[in-house]
Amino acid sequence: MYQVKITSNPIEINRIIDLRYDILRKPWNKPKETATDELENTSINGYIEKNGEIIACGRLQNNGSGVGQIRFMAVHPNYQGKGLGKLILAKLEDEAMNNKIDIIELQARDNALEFYKSCGYTVKEKSFILWDIIQHYLMIKELK
Repeated sequence: MYQVKITSNPIEINRIIDLRYDILRKPWNKPKETATDELENTSINGYIEKNGEIIACGRLQNNGSGVGQIRFMAVHPNYQGKGLGKLILAKLEDEAMNNKIDIIELQARDNALEFYKSCGYTVKEKSFILWDIIQHYLMIKELK
């Protein structure tokens, strides 16, 4: 059984950023600094570790007015399809409710739409194309 951990430890966050980079940026030859931003220290980072390796992660940021945003969801290819993304998402949603966040927004890539729909998110609109390559969709979920 996998356990989702929450961290604000800079060493663990750097390891999380390494996974984000490997999954979300490196395949498109983008620099590592695109796997993080200025909100890192005020966001909630969730991750799953196995044998000392971070294998899944996601981040919740508070956008104010009861709205949060999930960003940087990534699962190592060897562990995809095993429910780790759902575990990360559920933990971040719990953290959102604990922080008085009622609505979660996220920008989903084409290949993740069905995953987020299966977790209760709905498409609000087609939003942007990252690097002129990857179509994104704004998705939303009201937390109960």
